[in-house]
Order: sequence, then structure tokens, then C-alpha cells
Amino acid sequence: MKLLISSDIEGTCGIAAWEETDADKGGSWYSYFREQMTKEVAAACEGAFSAGFTEVLVKDAHDSARNIIPSMLPEGVKLIRGWANDLWGMVEGLLHGVDALAFTGYHASAFSEGSPLSHTMDTGVDMLLINGKPASEFTINCYAAGLFGIPVIFVSGDDAVCAQAKEMIPRLTAVPVLRGYGGSTISGHPAQAADAIRRGMQEAITGRWLSCIVPMPESFDVVVRYMRHPKAAYSAIYPGAERLDAKTIRFSAKDYTEVLRFFHFCV
Repeated sequence: MKLLISSDIEGTCGIAAWEETDADKGGSWYSYFREQMTKEVAAACEGAFSAGFTEVLVKDAHDSARNIIPSMLPEGVKLIRGWANDLWGMVEGLLHGVDALAFTGYHASAFSEGSPLSHTMDTGVDMLLINGKPASEFTINCYAAGLFGIPVIFVSGDDAVCAQAKEMIPRLTAVPVLRGYGGSTISGHPAQAADAIRRGMQEAITGRWLSCIVPMPESFDVVVRYMRHPKAAYSAIYPGAERLDAKTIRFSAKDYTEVLRFFHFCV
């Protein structure tokens, strides 16, 4: 059995500020949180191996995609670093014959107070809706898995994205490791977070996988509101996009691969 883990950093235990996510700005704090990000990924891998997975593929899915420290992962894990610039983005690896998908370090969506780091794909996006509901990166990547009937079995991150994940896939295992509180975050000890992730992954793998297959809508209506109007003007050029006002565009499609293509160029 083969598992793909997509790992972000803004839902890492204890993180609270943008500079802590950025290699160029964060200094020692970035170094600390990339190490904690790696420990949480490693814990998820350990849980997967102990519960019976024979292969684990990890996609470093934050910013440069060169954050995870390879030597801290269990032996046998394969790591995707950098960006292929294909259609799949944060879930590069879906086409590598995986049986299930999991997420670590994920975070609340744009237009949400779930975290001081809430955003969806780009900090220039003020709001992104899919079929009338705010969409997180978890949502976007879940639907990518749904195209292939790949179950999404696990997520860790802030409590807002965990609640959204359970609403979307009720039998998924969710492990919140921090909670947003205005411009701050509240979290427990980082070692306890890693242990909870390890145990949560073991639980997820022993659960009913088929009940974690993503329900796919018949069609997708996407509305994106940008922080700045020039981006809306640019994105409105995309074939099929409709400009609703100075900062907002809409794009609709029945085929979710067309939605992913729109995101690739416009978000």
C-alpha cells in the first residue's frame, strides 16, 4: 500500500507569524518551524509504516517546496522537493499509484479567522469560494484526489481546517495541533503534537477507507476575490472567466481538471 502525504507549514504546532514560514525572513524561527514541520511529517510517516503501509511518498508543499529536512524522515520515505509546475501542485504525486492521501501542517482558508496565517494558495486572495462555500487548500487538493477516487484519510493543522475537513469527509481522522485566537495561536507541547499525529495516522489507516473518498459535485462554480484590482483584471483574461466587479472574478466548469488549470494561472 502506498500513501501520499502533502505537507504545509502554516498549520505546524506553535506557528504564529508569516516570517516564521519564510526562509528569507524568519532566521532562527524559520529554522525552528521547518524542523517542527519535519518532525510532524516524520510522525505521520511512522504511523503509516507501523499500521501497514509499505510505501510513503511525501510532497513538500510549502513555498519553495524545500523546507522538510530529509535526514529527519524515516528510512524508506520518498520526498518530492521543488515544484514540477504541473496541474497537481501541492499534491504532486497523485499519479504515482498512491492508494490514499493525507495532509500535515494545513491551515484555515482565506476569509477565515481560524488562524493569523489564514489564506488560500496566495496571500493576494481575499476570498475563494467553490460552490458558494469558502475553500481552503485542503478543499482544493481533496477534489484533486476525488478525480481518481483516492480516499483522503488524515489531516493535521489548525482546528479550523480540521473542522472543515470533518464536514467534508466525516470519517477522516483530524488532529488539530493549534488554534487561532485573533492575531495569536494557542498550542500544546510540540512533542505531544507529533505523538498525536503518529497515533492519528495509525487510527486513520485502520478505519474505513472507502468512506473517505471525496464526494465530487456535478459542477464547480468558483468565485475569487483578490486583494488588489489589477490581479482581477489580469485573471479576467483567462478563457471562460467572468469579471463580477473590480476585484472579483468567476469561473465555472464541470471538469475539475479545468478548475485546477484556472487556479494554476489565476490564483
